[in-house]
Amino acid sequence: MDIAKVGKAARKWTIRIVVGAIVLCILGAALYTYTTLHYVYSSGERVGFVQKLSKKGWLCKTNEGELAMVNMAGQQAEIFAFTAPDDNVAKEIEAHAGHRVVLKYQEHVGIPSSCFGETKYYVVAVEATQ
Repeated sequence: MDIAKVGKAARKWTIRIVVGAIVLCILGAALYTYTTLHYVYSSGERVGFVQKLSKKGWLCKTNEGELAMVNMAGQQAEIFAFTAPDDNVAKEIEAHAGHRVVLKYQEHVGIPSSCFGETKYYVVAVEATQ
């Protein structure tokens, strides 16, 4: 066998392996991101007054907010930071500004980027309460 042919074949296989590794890394990252965004670790409700709701981010704009939860009068309010990924839910939260609301949320653990939200708590629905 000719040494030039062996070298050419080795380079082809090296390129194939490198390209394959890059494709596997990209597919793995995409699959991991998809899984973290669609797997719900926990879900629940929080009751309180929406203190803040704003659209934040340099590149990826997300709706970020804070809910002040007060258990008893005169007690320090506990702040619950949340993300509203759906603009319609954010508009509904804004419509109930100044009123006591129930935020239904889902917790997503391990999301790889703040591009999907700055918190792991994603609000999926809102209800006004008395």
